[in-house]
Amino acid sequence: MARNRRNARRLVADGNTYLWSLGHSHQALDGGGFEDCCDIVTLRLLRARGCVRILFPGGPGRFEPGGTVPSGMVGTVGGGCLNLHEPGTVRALLDEALAAGWRPESPRTEEMDGWAFFDTVVARRTAVPRD
Repeated sequence: MARNRRNARRLVADGNTYLWSLGHSHQALDGGGFEDCCDIVTLRLLRARGCVRILFPGGPGRFEPGGTVPSGMVGTVGGGCLNLHEPGTVRALLDEALAAGWRPESPRTEEMDGWAFFDTVVARRTAVPRD
């Protein structure tokens, strides 16, 4: 049975259960097409009210889904790339968010720049086998 894409996925890390999902936002142009694309990984502690939204906005030298790039792929031109659908990638992003000060038990929604974590997470993901 296939997973329902609307339901958040579970991730167990250090004895805690988190829920995570991947979303995408963009601005529609009047003449067709889109701009300001952004992939968003949302994580929250199970039964907690707050969450962290890790943002990957497009920009010069960066790529995100659209055209020839598959859903959930973000990267840099001439650099690495990440598949945001992979639980191991999300786990590495969780670790970086925690190290940057995100408090999962907080009732607030916090936003963090995923590109600030990108190089560290790429290095971590290439050092271990893919899931």
